[in-house]
Amino acid sequence: MNTSVAIVGAGLGGLTLARVLHVHGIAATIYEAEASANARAQGGMLDIHENNGQLALKDAGLFDQFRAIIHAGGQATRVLDKDGNVLFEEPDDGTGGRPEVPRGELRRILLDSLPADTVRWGRKVTAVSALGDGRHELTFADGATVSTDLLVGADGAWSRVRPLLSDARPAYVGTSFIETYLFDSDTRHKASAEAVGGGALFALTPGKGIAAHREPNGVLHTYVELNKPKEWIDSIDFSNPATALARVAEEFDGWAPALRALITDGETAPVPRAIHALPVEHRWARVPGVTLLGDAAHLMSPSGEGANLAMFDGAELGKAIAANPGDIEAALIAYEKDLFPRSAAEAVESERILNMCLGPNAPEGLVAMFTGYEAIR
Repeated sequence: MNTSVAIVGAGLGGLTLARVLHVHGIAATIYEAEASANARAQGGMLDIHENNGQLALKDAGLFDQFRAIIHAGGQATRVLDKDGNVLFEEPDDGTGGRPEVPRGELRRILLDSLPADTVRWGRKVTAVSALGDGRHELTFADGATVSTDLLVGADGAWSRVRPLLSDARPAYVGTSFIETYLFDSDTRHKASAEAVGGGALFALTPGKGIAAHREPNGVLHTYVELNKPKEWIDSIDFSNPATALARVAEEFDGWAPALRALITDGETAPVPRAIHALPVEHRWARVPGVTLLGDAAHLMSPSGEGANLAMFDGAELGKAIAANPGDIEAALIAYEKDLFPRSAAEAVESERILNMCLGPNAPEGLVAMFTGYEAIR
């Protein structure tokens, strides 16, 4: 195949696409704004699902490497009320279909599986333009340009590629997360470590909640969840960590001390994450030579599916390109035909899960979902 393939974004989706293409003998180049693979921390744990993320890793020929980085015990789940009482608990007995792995390790496996020159680091895309006949030109921050036969936007929520296809922009969903960490928790934060347990913790009430996850080496990674106007989050000075944590913790006055300490004892500067989403039915008319995957295509509120969907998109697109040698349009038509209904269904589900966690029936709705899963299994 002599078609040049340019992927914007070296996240999990873009890397999976490049890897699946490589497996099929097709070269691709990834342009990534970050200066190197280690330019920033890669977030916490990901549960990789049997029906999408794991299938993508099998298509990429990396399933054994994935199994080697599974965090044993990390699939355990518990739901508490604000007083710390356990409402639901499920241990990780190793038979579940959603094992946990560190995001950074998963990204490393994908990077290591690609030829050394696949990812071009420090290539921040500032503009994209159509050249005609399905070709596109990328302009980088340093003024350099490159043209390509196939352009894939794997560049996340604020994609530079998306405007070629769609006028849609992510909208704030009314919920913000604030991210904090505790370290060496079993020694230094025993009560909070015991509250979190061996895997994921959800302590929820209508409009607010604390979600935390135990990571390797005693790290507790917390997401404080609040239904608040964007202006409320923006009014907090997060450049002053102590003041910001104290302000967020005020929203949890009266909660169990072990839960509240996940906020007040935070050992890193708290990071606010205003949750945005694209329209549930986001889709676009076919434009020659360009498509999207992952958050660029279907940004939605967190539901545990984001990384899985991005990887699955990448694998499906890679297989479609390999199955249609020399016919990029046929590959993109086949890929998008399945992408749109799949994305819409997951976006609806993500809205349902967010409402279950923070809506008027929290936390009973989440407990019902988990116990329903138990009944199904």
